[in-house]
Amino acid sequence: MEIAKGVLTFFGRKEVYGLAIIILLGLIVYYFGKLLIEKVIITGKNDFERKKRNTIVKLISNIFRYVIYILIGLTALNLYGVDTKALLASLGVAGAVLGLALQDTIKDFISGITIIMDNFFVVGDIVTFNEFTGEVIDMGLKTTKIKKVSGEVLVIANRNIDQVINISQKPATVVIDIPTAYELKTNVVEKTIKKILKEIQQIEGIKKEPQYLGISALEESYVNYTISFICPQETQWQIKREVLKIIKNNYDKDNIKIPYKQIEVHHEQNI
Repeated sequence: MEIAKGVLTFFGRKEVYGLAIIILLGLIVYYFGKLLIEKVIITGKNDFERKKRNTIVKLISNIFRYVIYILIGLTALNLYGVDTKALLASLGVAGAVLGLALQDTIKDFISGITIIMDNFFVVGDIVTFNEFTGEVIDMGLKTTKIKKVSGEVLVIANRNIDQVINISQKPATVVIDIPTAYELKTNVVEKTIKKILKEIQQIEGIKKEPQYLGISALEESYVNYTISFICPQETQWQIKREVLKIIKNNYDKDNIKIPYKQIEVHHEQNI
């Protein structure tokens, strides 16, 4: 009984249940505030505008979260009897020192705002930074994350993003060389390629009619027949894999050989 009474007395103190209520209210305000931000900002006329607004939502949500944390902290201190007004007033000199200590963080924040406002890139864009090419998967107050198609993630401080190539502002033009055996007549191969192009055109995301560009090279053991197609930057690798599958299936169906290197092995026999 004494233990239960002690527990009830502990949780019945204003400092305990009051702190729990403050944290709970803070989380509720953050949750509904984030929903409101998304409702107001998330709409857009086209894909680029939607991605840009989505990036702004993430950035503002990050700012809003830190504001909530600060308010929760100040309210909790006030609950425990700390004079927060006097505390804030005394932070004048300390704030200046803190500002110097956090100048890199401030630069990151300002750079993040500049990147969005000047349309450097938004979340979902494909960019190249120092020869690292990938999709922008996250953008916060301090850092931007870029993910390669192979899975590696590059984390960059926003202040260090001074030069970046955005390749998502226009569709990707993908060129594929199809190595084909010399034994096949050109008109036979081109007939199969026409069937391949028709199938490629049915792939979701293809922007324009795929093109047959002709023979691009006469190599030692094969002829290169070249095709091209236009698709969104972010899906070009997936679409290219689908196109290669279509090529292989049609070549197999029409008995067209794709040359490959072969090695002859002799087991100490007279040849």
